[in-house]
Amino acid sequence: MRVVPEVPGIISAADVLETARSIVAVQRPDGMIPWFPGGHCDPWNHVEAAMALTAVGLDAEADAAYQWLVDTQLPDGSWFNYYLHTGVKDARLDTNVCAYLATGAWHRYISTGDLDGLEQLWPTVAAGVDFVLRWQRLDGSIRWSLDSAGILEEYALLTGSSSIYHSLRCAIAIAERLGQERPDWELAAGGLAHAVAHDPDAFAPKVEFAMDWYYPILSGALSGDAAHRRIDGSWSTFVMEGRGVRCVSTGEWVTAAETAECVLALDALGRDDEARELFRWVQALRNDDGSYWTGMVYPEEATYPPLERSTYTAGAMVLAADALGHSTPASGLFRGEGLPSHLDLTEPAPAAPVEPALRSPGAPGVA
Repeated sequence: MRVVPEVPGIISAADVLETARSIVAVQRPDGMIPWFPGGHCDPWNHVEAAMALTAVGLDAEADAAYQWLVDTQLPDGSWFNYYLHTGVKDARLDTNVCAYLATGAWHRYISTGDLDGLEQLWPTVAAGVDFVLRWQRLDGSIRWSLDSAGILEEYALLTGSSSIYHSLRCAIAIAERLGQERPDWELAAGGLAHAVAHDPDAFAPKVEFAMDWYYPILSGALSGDAAHRRIDGSWSTFVMEGRGVRCVSTGEWVTAAETAECVLALDALGRDDEARELFRWVQALRNDDGSYWTGMVYPEEATYPPLERSTYTAGAMVLAADALGHSTPASGLFRGEGLPSHLDLTEPAPAAPVEPALRSPGAPGVA
């Protein structure tokens, strides 16, 4: 059995395992992990929850989650945005959502050492990454989605492109481990890293969202002094002292998942004391069954969305605990351990011409 993550003095291994089991309690028999019982599932948060299951050794449940992605991938390598157990809720194709399996597949491999499993996921990972990179712009950023009619959204999002960059590094690591040469992915990663770190005008302005603050750091595209300046410059904007990280700067609404992700970003910078303190504060959103409230509004201490306990929030908590505790072989994933360094190009490499956006044949209907 693998070591279960813990953070001494804050959360025990038994409590982390309980949090992972709160995810399993919501998982459907086909492997799909909805946000909450009866709710929808999106592939990004589905992968986040699956990684948490792997981290604590719930391999059968995690593998069922990954198999669900294999089974539902569309012919062009994409996934729809939101699924219900009865069909598709939202037929938008979000590029960030379609890239994240690469992160989950690499996390699974470094956690378990299961090379056969990595090889089995490779075709699905590769198809997803190739789909995403069809939509890279000349400035290196990635267009964020195609709408439900298959019409391409022209603009890029900083958080989404940052997450894609991390997924792309994981995909390159997988390719290297399997002896697959993908120099096109390496060039794409270089252009994307340049855009995230140096070209804020490449992205739609979403500065009020905390994720746009820390995701360039969490992804590894922004590091060193520039990353520390970014954290310091907006700390008071996004952090509620003693509570956690605001979802948006305009409200007194702390979200547990954003707080856990910010912990990962701080951990990547070596800011251990601040990371542990944030993680300690957000335990106030923990429930007796190990689940976490999605968010809390202060000073009312009202849950928001009302009474929602989300599986992706539990997943982010397990991953943050692993990073802080240095517990499993995958604990350094978001510190960039074992990932290729990015090729930060002075000028982004030219992207391939955008192909016409067409809905995949044989796609499931929308519920």
